[in-house]
Amino acid sequence: MSLLEVAGVHTYYGNIHALKGISLAVEAGEIVTLIGANGAGKSTTLKTISGLLRPREGAVHLEGTDLLREPAHEIVRRGIVHVPEGRRIFARLSVRDNLAAGAITRDDKAGVAADMEMVYETFPRLRERRRQAGGTLSGGEQQMLAIGRGLMGKPRVLLLDEPSMGLAPILVEEIFDIIRRLNGDQGVTILLVEQNALAALDVADRGYVLETGAIRLEGPAAELRTNPEVIEAYLGG
Repeated sequence: MSLLEVAGVHTYYGNIHALKGISLAVEAGEIVTLIGANGAGKSTTLKTISGLLRPREGAVHLEGTDLLREPAHEIVRRGIVHVPEGRRIFARLSVRDNLAAGAITRDDKAGVAADMEMVYETFPRLRERRRQAGGTLSGGEQQMLAIGRGLMGKPRVLLLDEPSMGLAPILVEEIFDIIRRLNGDQGVTILLVEQNALAALDVADRGYVLETGAIRLEGPAAELRTNPEVIEAYLGG
């Protein structure tokens, strides 16, 4: 049994059929990436998993537990934490209060304090700026804050949506190094949506290629990197 399983999911926006029978799996300890063009259904997949959208058909399971009837906050409590596209931090709250908001479903005060210290160790710049308003941070720092806030939910699966969006190349490299360390050093299981297909496949164990709401290709990331279709469509080949 996989840690996270999505089976035959059909999700709609009104009459628009956005996901057409998506099935995927994420094993504990993996980084799995979803790549594809804009509008392929990548973000919709994450929103469906996290309960922000409800599919008309299909199933989403976390270690065999059906999540489709659970509200989004209960899905967070069960261990699926979504870091959305565009960062979505609380601009007027301090860095510390943004992080505390990520632990809102938890009641283990000692564990929350320990995890906040872990986030500060992972992102030293957040410690330096812990009293600053989130909206005053740079784009790269805001992305670190968004990821750190997600980690405060103590995720069993961390859903990352476009973490490199809008960042300078040097910051993109730093963010992907952080993703690699979260997985390798802390064992965080990650489902990653990313427009930068090359960077995503470099960091991932496995990948799925989405086209117009359906999975076209899947396999080990190293194999997808050398697949002629993937090279032509997504890697600038």
